[in-house]
Amino acid sequence: MKLGLQLGYWGAQPPAGVGELVAAAEEAGFDAVFTAEAWGSDAFTPLAWWGRETSRIRLGTSIVQMSGRAPTSIAMHALTLDHLSGGRVVLGMGVSGPQVVEGWYGQPFAKPLARTREVVDIIRQVLAREAPVTNAGPHHPLPYAGEGSVGLGKPLKPIVHPLRADIPIWLGAEGPKNVAQTAEIADGWIPIFYTPRSAGMYQPWLDEGFARPGARRTRADFEIAATCHLQVVADGAEKQAVLDSMKPFVALYMGGMGAKEANFHNQVFQRMGYEELAAEVQKLYLDGEKDRATALIPDELVDDMHIVGTEGEVRERVAQWEETGVTTLMLSLRSPEEIRRIAALLA
Repeated sequence: MKLGLQLGYWGAQPPAGVGELVAAAEEAGFDAVFTAEAWGSDAFTPLAWWGRETSRIRLGTSIVQMSGRAPTSIAMHALTLDHLSGGRVVLGMGVSGPQVVEGWYGQPFAKPLARTREVVDIIRQVLAREAPVTNAGPHHPLPYAGEGSVGLGKPLKPIVHPLRADIPIWLGAEGPKNVAQTAEIADGWIPIFYTPRSAGMYQPWLDEGFARPGARRTRADFEIAATCHLQVVADGAEKQAVLDSMKPFVALYMGGMGAKEANFHNQVFQRMGYEELAAEVQKLYLDGEKDRATALIPDELVDDMHIVGTEGEVRERVAQWEETGVTTLMLSLRSPEEIRRIAALLA
């Protein structure tokens, strides 16, 4: 199992010390660094900026929001960065949610499965550069000939010859249909809230995708890149403090990341067996009672979602994640020293 450094997205200001984290990850033998985007910083620019000082580590997006750019634009970003980095890009993408897609990007959210399939197909056409890129689907028609068209759209191939036609495309997916489609059309899957305890739930969905005619990968060469916080602690009291510090983030995703009618993260927790808890946390959170919502988050859930323990416990937990099929563990780490320590511990 490979290790990835999850840089995430920015808060109110650019984070400090990221260059040192990336350098330490490369030096320590991490396989990749990953960036994210919400409705602030984008995912590609930090990879270009901090990745310029690297020579080996892969540069991944976890994740690019598909509605933020035309599929051909996403392909151009990936194509460009892949050339600049010497073939080290991993393109992770996701559909986000209706509040962001329609409220921030001004795009329709309907039919995310069909939109995802079109986006992936168009990007693969660009990277293959075998013919002018066209798409007959209703979501991203190429050439465009709908309302407002002047009728002069022309199918094009990219001017720049892609360095790789097979840049890995990983998809963020949460529900049964999304996960199955990901196993069918993508090179890898970026789950959210994936845990050893919930891993079995996903296996039939993945198997359905692998079994579809024309599936791109098999389980043997398909990547599963799961994110968690990993921290070595001295004893149970320190572990409890870490778990408590992470509960507000769990409450946020369970209760506040999305509309009441369409919080896909909340639905993941329901599928994990926390249906009543997810409903109560969401109600409290949306009512503005964030502290009460956070107080409901149980230790066992946070402990299952992350890897916190003594050195021996961490090694044991990491092995459990690997046994479930995780091929890359994306870790949020806070210092070069921590990166080096974890790399040595798990070597």
